[in-house]
Amino acid sequence: MRRFIRHSILLLILPLITLAQGGGTYSFLRNEVGARAAGLNGSFVSMTNDPNLVFYNPAALPTLAKPSASVGFLKHLLDVNSGHIAYGQHLDDIGTVAAGIMFVDYGSFTETDESFNELGTFGATDIAFVAGIGRQFDEMTTYGVGVKFIYSSIAGTQSAAIALDLGVLYQIPSENITIGASILNLGTQLNSYLETSESLPLDLKVGITKRPEHLPVLLNLNFHKLNESQDTFLDRFSSFSLGAEFVMSESVRLRLGYNNEQRKELKLGNSAGLAGFALGGGIVIGDYRVDYAFNSYGKIGGLHRVSIATSF
Repeated sequence: MRRFIRHSILLLILPLITLAQGGGTYSFLRNEVGARAAGLNGSFVSMTNDPNLVFYNPAALPTLAKPSASVGFLKHLLDVNSGHIAYGQHLDDIGTVAAGIMFVDYGSFTETDESFNELGTFGATDIAFVAGIGRQFDEMTTYGVGVKFIYSSIAGTQSAAIALDLGVLYQIPSENITIGASILNLGTQLNSYLETSESLPLDLKVGITKRPEHLPVLLNLNFHKLNESQDTFLDRFSSFSLGAEFVMSESVRLRLGYNNEQRKELKLGNSAGLAGFALGGGIVIGDYRVDYAFNSYGKIGGLHRVSIATSF
């Protein structure tokens, strides 16, 4: 009977978790990490000098100018709480190493039996630990690898997985261009919910960042989920994001982002509102940078995110 109740709870709560995450097993791994990346709406795989790149492209870790850390918090829809912490630094003769944690806490729920008698409360949590290293291949190319341990718990039932992240970054300083590519969440479940093994949210990303001459802005174009099959060849490139980071002064940054797949998925009827659009900014105070981002989900609502980064 207890096994039946637990399975029933899972079937009831999984749709809630799917909505908060975006669908699929461990889909919280697709969530944006940090307000800087969120302000660009995920157009981040070819960016540089940010410890949160351990979650996007480990090959970008060697671009860290100094030992750096980042911590952030997000109040998701449906009162779901999420956050992260990351740290990276260069080690002589080894490379640039980084580690991070991202988590989602879905809160507390009432547990009942098949007759709706209350049995108490239970919680649901997702968490991922990642460690990565990036090394220089030549003057313009870096490569990296990351290892993830993923853990999920619902009402006392657990699931776990292990995965690899692989990446490469190519910089063309004379053209102010950076090209990045990564494949994330290449792995398998160690144990699964309801004794049914499921695949991880594998994601092949390719992006380019360009800083136009004499303009204080970084322009990004990223393609996501290039590994997923589509009806036509062109549809394979429909999951893309655009981002722009404006350097207004030494201490002020402004950001805009657009995610094409997100806008299509959040369209209700004939209207999508501002779904898929993001805006944000950052203020540099000494060795600290405070970032904020707002991501619109259209008529569903929006997300406000704050993170703090520092260098040592």
